[in-house]
Amino acid sequence: MSASMGRQGARPRVGFLGMGWIGRNRMEALVRSEQVQVVGLCDPSAAAVREARSLAPNAECVASLDALLDLGLDGLVIATPGAVHSEQSLRALARGVSVFCQKPLGRTAAEVQRVVDAARAADRLLGLDLSYRFTAGMRQLRERIQAGALGDIYAVNLVFHNAYGPDKPWFHDPKLAGGGCVMDLGIHLVDLALWVLGFPKVETVTSQRFSQGRPLASREQGVEDFAAAQLQLGTGTAVQLACSWKLPAGCDAVIEAAFYGTQGGAAFRNVDGSFYDFTADAFQGTRRERLSEPPDAWGGRAAVAWATRLGRGERFDAETERLVDVAATLDRLCA
Repeated sequence: MSASMGRQGARPRVGFLGMGWIGRNRMEALVRSEQVQVVGLCDPSAAAVREARSLAPNAECVASLDALLDLGLDGLVIATPGAVHSEQSLRALARGVSVFCQKPLGRTAAEVQRVVDAARAADRLLGLDLSYRFTAGMRQLRERIQAGALGDIYAVNLVFHNAYGPDKPWFHDPKLAGGGCVMDLGIHLVDLALWVLGFPKVETVTSQRFSQGRPLASREQGVEDFAAAQLQLGTGTAVQLACSWKLPAGCDAVIEAAFYGTQGGAAFRNVDGSFYDFTADAFQGTRRERLSEPPDAWGGRAAVAWATRLGRGERFDAETERLVDVAATLDRLCA
């Protein structure tokens, strides 16, 4: 860890690798939080770097990850194509630098395990941008469910349909992306179900994946643009999941995480097709109680939470192992 962390009151020195929309969005949240010093930027696009530098005018612009790490970072934020996330995370951790990465952390559970093992060996903080955990609605649902307010959860329904899909070619290459809409959208659904329920064991997984309406038998055949799956958890809970790109659903997006228990139900749902606005409700029979509604500026909260922990000097957290559980379930969904 750099000398800055040893000085009383000094903010962590953080670099940003990848300055596309998501990278700039997370940087803006961190700059606004005043939790870190943004000291370095790296992106092959000069235009992206210029736009990012308007947020951090004192940051140094460099041409490579090695040059970024040479700035003496405490933390690195990675927002590059998914194929290189694991390798870039490993390089940073080997230099003693904590990492906050966009999802997926790796294309397979084996890649994710290697990064988690490296974070443990280096004793450095590792974060993944599982941003829906940080919405007000999901936090309220999780709190109620874990307190037993819904009784025993026996059914979960998860949906994420994106009417557009990604515009970058690498998303559609199975060797680069590791999967299609499951890796892009399903990762959030699987994570939310397991996180809310306390990470029970996933006993069985059955799934169907399609590309332009044609069934896919394996990852090697291509990436899916529609997937439907059922998970049976060790608690006996049945989890249904569906996700897609470019589905003609009549709106921009359909997003839902609904939980049904022996004493009630609860659901997190997007509003009017929005990618950003959500409601959360608790159900008793036909009665509905509104728990959360817009506005809720949740987009950068995961990054700010990581930066806050970094500033406190926190290191490897054993809960990071749960990232491997999510990745292993995605492997089974895409098998």
